[in-house]
This record gives sequence, C-alpha cells and structure tokens, in this order.
Amino acid sequence: MNGLQQNYAMPQGILLLKELTSRGIFIFATAEARDVAIQCGISESAITRLLHQLVNSGWLLRLRRGLFAGTGALPGGVNIHPFAIATRLFEPSAISHWSALQHHGLTEQLPQFITVMTPCEVVTPSMRKVIKSDTIRHGKHHWTVASEEIEFISIQSRHFFGIEQVWVDQLFRVPITDRERTLLDLCVSPRRFGGMTEVLGIFDEHWQSCDVMRLVSYALEYNVVTVAKRLGWTLETVGTPAKIIEPLLKLPTSSVGLLDPSHPNAGSIAQRWSLRNNLSV
Repeated sequence: MNGLQQNYAMPQGILLLKELTSRGIFIFATAEARDVAIQCGISESAITRLLHQLVNSGWLLRLRRGLFAGTGALPGGVNIHPFAIATRLFEPSAISHWSALQHHGLTEQLPQFITVMTPCEVVTPSMRKVIKSDTIRHGKHHWTVASEEIEFISIQSRHFFGIEQVWVDQLFRVPITDRERTLLDLCVSPRRFGGMTEVLGIFDEHWQSCDVMRLVSYALEYNVVTVAKRLGWTLETVGTPAKIIEPLLKLPTSSVGLLDPSHPNAGSIAQRWSLRNNLSV
C-alpha cells in the first residue's frame, strides 16, 4: 500500500501510464514510453527516472532491461495475459510445446510453466549467475515474471514456422504454434513430452482432428529425416491412410534413427521406417 500511496506524488508517471493504456500499449520498450511521454509534455530527461519509480511503486513490471509491462494496479488498468508477456521477452517467438498442446486441447495436463520457442539467442537471468543447481547443470533456464515461469526453447531459424496469431482474450493476440506444428514437435523432441509412448497416446486420440496432410508437409519442411520417419511411424501406427504418409516413407536415409531418443540404443529395427524400435528397452 505504501508503494501505491507514493505514486500520487508522481503525477507525471501516472499521466504517462494512463496515456499508454489509452493507446492500447500495455507492454512497451523504453523508446516507446519516451515517444509517448514527449507527446504528453514530459521531459525526455525524466523518462528513465519515472520508469524506475513506477517499477519500485508497483505500477510497472520490468520484464527485462528496457522492457516493461503494466501491473493492472492503475484504475482502468489491464491484467496482461501471461502469453503476451512471454512472447514479448524475445522476438520473434511463439507459445509452443506443452503450452501449445494444452491451448489446443491436446492434453488435459496443466503445464508447470509457459513454454516458448524462439530462434533468438536467449540469455536468462539464471544464465548470468554462477549457481550450482540442477537447473543450471541441465541447461534449463527459465525466466520468472511475477508468479509466471517461462521456459524458452531455442530452435533454428529455418524451423520457425507453423505459427498462427491467436486472440487469447479481448485485448491480446499472440503467436502460438498451430495444431499441426504442435503435433510435429512431439516427434521432434519426444523426451520433452514423456517419451514416445506418451506421444503415441496423444496421436491416437487426436490425429483425426488435425490436417494430416499439413502435418506431413510440415515434417518435410522441417527437413530432418529422423523426425519425418518418427512421425510416419506414429501416423501409420494410429491408422493413418498409407497414401497420406507415403511422402515420409519415400524419404531416403542411409542411417537408422531412434524411435525414442530417451531410451537406450537397442531393440529391433523397423526396416520400413529405418528406425530402431526401442520402446520396450
């Protein structure tokens, strides 16, 4: 409460926040705030100080250096959807993996954190600290904003596709991997989803509700043969018509991949798909 009371001594800061909100600007960089402030007659030299005071007083969140979001504490303010914050931290980026799976109704499990894929180089606060912990040792660096924990998954630029803009509420439209790309990611990194047994269960229940031809085209565009073969094996196992998955079957390969990369390299070889079936190992 003390922090909020102190804000009444900052009429310029409140004026700036109200003007940003009236323009529909709820997440903004310092440069955006500066442009609006100048139009409101606020001195450019005061911007940095005002933003610092607004953060300390609880009116703003500092997401990272030079990027801010309103807290909704201001009368008429807005509670920002966590997906909107997550995808603004690094751009381009998109809600993906477990969060996208849950968004599309492909799982009933509630993700422990927001998952976001990005081709950007991500440096989280935890990566700047020398901390001996499992989180650091295993390279899982999360970004915490307020009570939300966000995991960034780095991908190659050529793999940043299959994304749609989705309204998550009345104010915020965010990039999310579409249904087919989300299913493809199950075969890209099955370890993230509990292994191929879990992946197979999701496909068995939901493959008929997706555009399978688009899914196959995504696998071809992804251009990693083991991923394509893994998807082909999965689709064939759940009963997809042979004609649809034929392009995946015809992909040439000179090596045998693992059906489940989280299992040992053992088991029989599914010659048709050039995959080692290691699910029972």
